[in-house]
Amino acid sequence: MKKIVIGLFAILMALSFVLPVTAQAKKPLKVAFVYIGPPGDLGWTYEHERGRLALQKHFGNKIETKYVENVPEGPDAERIIRQFAIQGFDVIFTTSFGYMDPTYAVAQEFPNIIFEHCSGYKTAPNMATYFGRIEEARYLTGIIAGRMTKTNKIGYVAAFGIPEVVRGLNGFALGVRSVNPNAKIQVVWTNTWYDPVKEREAAIALLDAGCDIIAQHQDTTEPQKAAQERGKLSIGYDSDMAQFVGDTVLASAIWNWGTYYIRTIQEVLDGTWKTHSYWGGLKDDIVSLSDLSPLVPANVRKEVENAKKKILGGWSIFTGPIKDQNGKIVYKAGEIIPDDKQLSMDWFVEGVVGKVQ
Repeated sequence: MKKIVIGLFAILMALSFVLPVTAQAKKPLKVAFVYIGPPGDLGWTYEHERGRLALQKHFGNKIETKYVENVPEGPDAERIIRQFAIQGFDVIFTTSFGYMDPTYAVAQEFPNIIFEHCSGYKTAPNMATYFGRIEEARYLTGIIAGRMTKTNKIGYVAAFGIPEVVRGLNGFALGVRSVNPNAKIQVVWTNTWYDPVKEREAAIALLDAGCDIIAQHQDTTEPQKAAQERGKLSIGYDSDMAQFVGDTVLASAIWNWGTYYIRTIQEVLDGTWKTHSYWGGLKDDIVSLSDLSPLVPANVRKEVENAKKKILGGWSIFTGPIKDQNGKIVYKAGEIIPDDKQLSMDWFVEGVVGKVQ
């Protein structure tokens, strides 16, 4: 009897050590998001928010998510990121290029927290970067714009003259010129990611200059709305902007952030997460092309589908011959612009009117 009592006591003592660990294992993983604008922008932040919601739905009570919107790039961003770290969040996603240095600074202070920065290039053992080859989808939208412009003047409302924006614009221009070498892509810079008024004004300036299709690298639908109000066409970005504007949006190059967020958090839960620099494309479903407007003719749809198949098959949209805007061959036939050169791109291809600011 004495042996049985001692045995039961030993089991109870073991359980007293095991139970707290088990309870701790069931504690939800805390995941934070820092947004440059509001989810209601219907563009950039809207898609990150859709990604967060997809993440929460996928993992349920295994995770707890929170976000802060309208966080300016700069000192205020560092303060918000640090607050999340102090509050005990396990993973922090910062979703704008200008958050790179603030994210890196806080990551140095909290080595046991995982930080993921969107579109930057700085990494650390506990900090990764992620982005996508949105220029692949932009190339496809360029084919549509190139075929459907009547004036051969296509406007492009652009945020900042950083490689991300330049690369996307060049991808779009290469798509345009692949089917219409007479078309020009005219750029107006806003020097802001999110400013509905400036975005609209830039689009109106391009429409006044004779552009009959408006594309953009901004965070809202204002350029598309401005084009529609003038009876013109547009190309969307970030989200499927036709659902907010209408059929005058011929197609949109869109982000599928949920794909990445789910994969990343699964790695964290599995204990397999390692720092990285992720850069997926159409074949990874991190970027995609929206459904096409009914205004897009069948023959153009076929061209887009054929180009998409080539990209999915491994063809790079940055395959030469590629000329700069002065007509000089920068990459010969068959040459592919290396990834490091794409990531530092600071020049425009032939057909683009404007300067990199």
